[in-house]
Order: sequence, then structure tokens, then C-alpha cells
Amino acid sequence: MEPAVFETNFSDLKLLKRGKVRDIYDFGEILLIVATDRISAFDVILPDPLPEKGKVLTQISLFWFDIMRPLVKNHLISSNISDFPDVCKPYSKILHGRSMLVRKAAPISIECVVRGYLSGSAWKSYQETGTICGIKLPKGLKESEKLSEPIFTPSTKEESGLHDLNIDFKEMAKRVGTSMAEKIKTLSLQIYRRGAQLAENQGIIIADTKFEFGLVGNEICLIDEVLTPDSSRFWPKDSYQPGGSQKSFDKQYIRDYLLSIRWNKKPPAPSLPSQVLKSTQKKYLEALKLLTGKNYEF
Repeated sequence: MEPAVFETNFSDLKLLKRGKVRDIYDFGEILLIVATDRISAFDVILPDPLPEKGKVLTQISLFWFDIMRPLVKNHLISSNISDFPDVCKPYSKILHGRSMLVRKAAPISIECVVRGYLSGSAWKSYQETGTICGIKLPKGLKESEKLSEPIFTPSTKEESGLHDLNIDFKEMAKRVGTSMAEKIKTLSLQIYRRGAQLAENQGIIIADTKFEFGLVGNEICLIDEVLTPDSSRFWPKDSYQPGGSQKSFDKQYIRDYLLSIRWNKKPPAPSLPSQVLKSTQKKYLEALKLLTGKNYEF
């Protein structure tokens, strides 16, 4: 297994930005997106990378981009390094399996969250108010219970280090316009339903997820990542039991550890024990294998 990639430093490429996970390089009308092995929790980047994570996220996203193409276009040009600009060639070993060349899109500044099950901040909100982002739910639901229909619960998209804020659809429409809000709500629900059904057939429940959209010209495109263990809650179908928290294929294991040591969720984040990292890596690789049939040797 190759060494983990915490960040890339390609001195002869123009670094546009570093996100929580991705390093983005600017080539004018196109971008090179490199998924590193950085991992974040509670909107804070942790000091320890998770080896192979960037490759897992990239391969799962490529899998879903292809499947969702009949529903919505995406920003992908190629993930084949031979198609990348020549200046990228010296970095082929690092880029292999974890990078995408994409069209530059104008991001729509909303996190498009879809929930099919009652978990996380949605469960907390439901306990307090009986609602999620202004949507009233039936009384008596249990933690992790499947909702009668998936719901769209948008949030703001804040800069790294700031917490995204849940908003209702009315507030979202104010921010991006009613027509745009309706379109991306419909797309989000369609993508989630298709993905959740396929994943369940492979033994994974996608409890909730978030999507990002952008405009390429005047066309709405799916961007960033899609239905990955970073952007979603993945639960094993065979152990699912409503009424409490669930086993998972995502980074919930890391969140649970950080909560157990009473970290204040502010930088600097504590280091993670090797066993926590190994267990989380195993979950990510298992999710990749179940969904796509791929192992980590990309």
C-alpha cells in the first residue's frame, strides 16, 4: 500500500484552493481535483490522514457519476491521467486513482441534503421540535427509523472551519431563486432514490447524503463527490435495526471516538489511535468493494 497523501504540492501547477479533502488546481476553463487522504470531523481537519481514502472517494464518485448521467450532467472530463495536461505527468504516481479533470463550474452555494432515515442532526432536531428544516414529521419515530419518503433538508455551504447551517426551503429559495431551488431539490431527491435503491441491493443503506451542484454555462451539473462515505451515512443492511445508532461504513466510527474523549470540536483536533484509523479504512474499502466491485489496487 502506498504512503498516505495528506496534501499535494505541485509547484508548477496553479493551486486554486485546498478544501477539507480536495486540492484543486486551476487550468483556466478546467480544474484538476485531487482527493487527498485528509479526513475531517465536525468541520475540522484531523492531523492524521486515512491511507487510500482519496482513492476510495474518487472511485465511488466516478461510479455514481456514470450511473446518474441519465438524470443529470456532471463536471467530469476524465479520470485517465493520459488525458491530463502534460504538466501533470511528473505527478502521475500521486494522481493515479485519486484525481479528476473537470469543467470549471460556478458552485451553487447550498448543501443539498437528502435524508431517507432519521439520524444525526435530523434526529436531534426531531427530538427538540418534531421538525427538520421546517418539515413536520409524524410523532413517535425512533432514531434511525426509515422515513415514509425521503426529505430534502438543505443547509448553507460555509467556508472550511465554519459549521453549515440548516435552513428551510423558503430560505434556500431566497438565496438561489425559486426556480433554481425547485430544480436542485427535484434532482437531489431523484439521485438519492436511484442511489439508495442500487446501494441497498448491494447491502448498503444510504441513510442520508449531501450533493453539490454548479453551473457550467447555464446548465446545472453535479459536482465534487457523489454518494461516498464522506458525504453520506452508509449502514450495513444486514445489521440495521431502528431504535438507536447503527454500525456504519463511513467516518461515524471516528466521530464516535472523538465524542468519547470529549473533544470540544475546535482546532487543533487530536490525533487518532492507529486502531481507529485502521478500522475506518477497512470500512471505506468495504463500501467501495460492495458498491463497485473494486479493490483498492486501482
